[in-house]
Amino acid sequence: MASRDSADSLERRGAQERGTFAKDDDASAAAMPERVLIVEDDYLVATELEATLVDAGFQVVGVASTADQAIRLARIQRPDLAIVDVRLIGQRDGVDAAVTMFNELGVRSIFATAHDDPDTRERAKGASPIAWLAKPYTPARLIPLIRGALLSRR
Repeated sequence: MASRDSADSLERRGAQERGTFAKDDDASAAAMPERVLIVEDDYLVATELEATLVDAGFQVVGVASTADQAIRLARIQRPDLAIVDVRLIGQRDGVDAAVTMFNELGVRSIFATAHDDPDTRERAKGASPIAWLAKPYTPARLIPLIRGALLSRR
């Protein structure tokens, strides 16, 4: 299983790690696993999701439990996409994080949440979400969504 680095330790190492490969270098993109950010405040859900993604061959670049952590990690780690829960610790929610990540960095999100009411979906339009996945979900439903989203980017 991938190590669970904290948002702060990833921020300190971020600039150094980020410079290893250029994102538009086709050869390095093919050799590197796709990079996914997890935005989830439930430790057990985040841990299970991280293990699922790593087992499927993705690189988890971090786990954030707040919107602010998610945005900081996305700025440093430049994930290919984010798996985002709507309800998070703190005043800002996953929709705020996803909209900011999309507007500033072009990072799109898959919302994996129990909160997908019409008002929330309307607010999230600014993030150009890839998909909405209702909790509880299975890896059999999540992994194909991620792979399809990443393939469509190429």
